[in-house]
Amino acid sequence: MPHFRSLAVNVPVILCANKSDQSKNVSTDQIVEDEMLPVMAEFKEIDSCIRTSAKEHHNINEVFFLCQKAVTDPIAPLFDSKESVLKPACISALQRIFFLCDKDQDGYLSDKELHNFQIKCFGKPLSELDLSAIKSSIQKYSPDFVTEKGISQAGFIQLNKLFAEKGRHETVWLILRKFHYTDSLSLHSSFLYPKFDVPPNASAELSPAGYRFFVDLFLLHDKDNDGGLSPSELSTLFAPTPGLPPQWLENGFPSCTVRNDAGYVTLQGWLAQWSMTTFTSHKTTLAYLAYLGFDSSLPSSSSLRNSTDALTITKPRKRPPRTSRRRPSPVSRTVLQAFILGAPHSGKSALLSTFLSRPTTPSSTYSPSLQPYTAVNTVELSGGKQVTLLLSELGDHESSILSNPSALDKCDILLYAYDSSDPESFAHIPTLRNKYPHLDNLPALFVALKADRDRVTQDFETQPEEYTDRLGVQKPLH
Repeated sequence: MPHFRSLAVNVPVILCANKSDQSKNVSTDQIVEDEMLPVMAEFKEIDSCIRTSAKEHHNINEVFFLCQKAVTDPIAPLFDSKESVLKPACISALQRIFFLCDKDQDGYLSDKELHNFQIKCFGKPLSELDLSAIKSSIQKYSPDFVTEKGISQAGFIQLNKLFAEKGRHETVWLILRKFHYTDSLSLHSSFLYPKFDVPPNASAELSPAGYRFFVDLFLLHDKDNDGGLSPSELSTLFAPTPGLPPQWLENGFPSCTVRNDAGYVTLQGWLAQWSMTTFTSHKTTLAYLAYLGFDSSLPSSSSLRNSTDALTITKPRKRPPRTSRRRPSPVSRTVLQAFILGAPHSGKSALLSTFLSRPTTPSSTYSPSLQPYTAVNTVELSGGKQVTLLLSELGDHESSILSNPSALDKCDILLYAYDSSDPESFAHIPTLRNKYPHLDNLPALFVALKADRDRVTQDFETQPEEYTDRLGVQKPLH
């Protein structure tokens, strides 16, 4: 063993005491205590020990089974034999599994939840006798591990620690693999990112099953039933994930979506946020559906099987040139993207705040928006159809986005905004359109902001109403 250590050989070791037929006068227990345990105590890399006899065919099959198990279900990634504790990565994975199985999120696995866990992992129900034995085996380590509500998370961890200590680590591996963990205790990439191709000019949206999942998730974690997710409730909800999606953090979540008076994310804002994420980065949504247990939330009788069932693909956009006399076909999509363009200080940021039903406070100092920012909310169209609207201010990235026609592929409409009380504000829009002539191919809406102030004549060769008439678009909204 010291030689193997010197070679830095990192493989499981099975200690096999052969020719056991020649020491029949010595009991196995005594050999284990006198010979095997001291060696195992000194060399923690030894996976297990066994006595064999080739002559008498004693434990021959068993030794090969141990060898196979040491490779297919290794103890090393799970358990630190020296410290006699489960390793952090194993504990983290088991905590996520507990979270997904704790359907009512009360911090305990009830008998029913344990039964469902048993069916999922082992394909057979748990008898009352077995359930009682499991509770007794972990309760003796701490009375808090088992209560009237069920088994706590710490008790669940202790149960799996017992499996590892008693050489039943294949049971722990079976549980981990049922929840899509790899041998390195990370989730399978094919589970996080299943094949889901979005054709050119099409986009991904949440399906009814996807919306239902996120609605249920919101209701489950809104513990105080105040209609909003507080920071602590959001922290608990995202516990089985790497944290908030990076895209959300970059966009200043939760300020980018709808919140209640206490500043907590409402159900409307929560769903709008996931609609935006699916539209802009469907792979992110697929990964978080996996982290949050979309597949575990499905009943066994459901025809839905994986996270791709929570998404749907829209029809490809067919955008005729604006000069075409053919009217654009109605849009069947439920998520729309708008870019807001206009001169500095025209009120674009205030419009985004109003879009989120957030009060705006006049300021004597002007701070330009440097970073791109997207506000997301649901709006109702004529006829009662509700869609999620992504209203984006481009910040310092405006020129790079507008100069790249492919970057505009997902934009459904351009919102040209100007300050109706500033005579120099409107001129920025024609200048911008002349600089990027391909913007003429996108639908456009003109908005005159700060209509609460006195309207002034614009210092431009044509006034906004005449300019929009020449373009054949609606007059500016005030």
